Amino acid sequence: MTETAPDSRPRDDRERSAFWDAVRISMQTVPGLFAWGAVTGMAMVQSGLSLWQSLLMTLVVYAGSAQLAALPLIAAGAPLGVIVFTALMVNLRFVIFSAVIGPHFRHLPWPKRLWYGYQTVDLVMAFFPQRYPAHTVDRPAGKLGYLRGLVVPNWWAWQLGTLAGILLASQIPPSWGVGFAGSLALLAMTIPLVKSRPTVAGVIVSGGVAVAAAGWPYRLGLLLAIVLGIATAVAVEQALAKREAKP
Repeated sequence: MTETAPDSRPRDDRERSAFWDAVRISMQTVPGLFAWGAVTGMAMVQSGLSLWQSLLMTLVVYAGSAQLAALPLIAAGAPLGVIVFTALMVNLRFVIFSAVIGPHFRHLPWPKRLWYGYQTVDLVMAFFPQRYPAHTVDRPAGKLGYLRGLVVPNWWAWQLGTLAGILLASQIPPSWGVGFAGSLALLAMTIPLVKSRPTVAGVIVSGGVAVAAAGWPYRLGLLLAIVLGIATAVAVEQALAKREAKP
């Protein structure tokens, strides 16, 4: 859904309506995020983190892919620089997210922008630009409510799922295959987001590299896959833009 015309309703009504629209959309991702959070919670405990370290990590970091990438490195005793660099590279996509979504909220003071930036996840990027494309950047009505409706259910689903995984890590046997279930949940959330040709190209390259370099120490193959996947997607997007610009 895209915003095509100004809305004459009071601002509070528009924010409230947009919030509940986003909540209804977010509910379809809640089960998958809860399952993925539970897997991440169990992984933190099994990697040797204490209860309080695990809780602090999920609250402060709040980035499942970065957490799952860093945990094997922590367990393997990798250098701190490698752990931090890997987490930063895994989250490099949020720079792109910020460039797309940030201009819609430039009217907010920076503490609020920082707070909502912390809560922004991949699913915000999947849904927000569909309703508010770039040409609506100067029309703020409804956007903050819609953003809140996207981030609130997902934040709670992730934190409660992670808490369940942390508390139940010692009670769930590996034979249950919960990790595999979490991977399936992640795939179910991400596959619908692979729509454009640059994204498809990036997924193919990063997936192939990740498999080929699976035996690298400290999971550096994952880091290489991320870098090459992003580079491929950017290169394809630039090539398509140049081709479309030609007369």
